[in-house]
Amino acid sequence: MAIDPKKHLQQLRDEIEDLRRAARSDQKPVALDQQSVGRLSRMDSLQVQAMAQAKDARRVQELRRIDAALVRIHADEYGDCVRCGEKIAKARLNSDPATPFCVSCAG
Repeated sequence: MAIDPKKHLQQLRDEIEDLRRAARSDQKPVALDQQSVGRLSRMDSLQVQAMAQAKDARRVQELRRIDAALVRIHADEYGDCVRCGEKIAKARLNSDPATPFCVSCAG
């Protein structure tokens, strides 16, 4: 059965947005009050915050790739390499539906 790329990309987009919403609490500013939170606990919180921000940045980047692929679908250019114009292998698109490049151009 063929995979509908638009539906697949939208599902991926929804999953990433759900992950971003769930992780928002880890990105909140860390309180500097050492009376309520010890120094090591605060350092752990800062590390968790930094990791959450890095994850969110990667998720935003993936959302941009997905949005660009959806634009290519609407322009009837999905599946064509944006660099050389050749068709992207179906197996590659099934593996990464947001990929803009064929194997040759990606390497």
